[in-house]
Amino acid sequence: MISHVVLFRPKPDLSNADRDGLVAAFERAVREIPAVRAVRTGRRVVHGAGYEQQAPDIVDFLIVLDFDDLAGLQTYLQHPAHAELGDRFNQACSSGLIYDFDLVSGVRSFFEA
Repeated sequence: MISHVVLFRPKPDLSNADRDGLVAAFERAVREIPAVRAVRTGRRVVHGAGYEQQAPDIVDFLIVLDFDDLAGLQTYLQHPAHAELGDRFNQACSSGLIYDFDLVSGVRSFFEA
């Protein structure tokens, strides 16, 4: 499984219309691109852990999209609905990090990969 991990912070002055447009583009991409297997979203939780002091404070939200394989991710990235989403994302965010991960089972598998 491939996970497409998006960490981001919207611009502080993002209008409601622009926020709604970003959400609509995301919902459209997920609905129209059949390669997407699962979607998880979340808001950053700050609770006083020591590692929080080491991490740069540049993201507030997380989106994880899962795909069966790299071909599925590439299909998603090349789809016109993703192009619209990317444009809106770039306009709406003050910062963002995007990474792709090939998931493995178990800690031992992780270190052997």
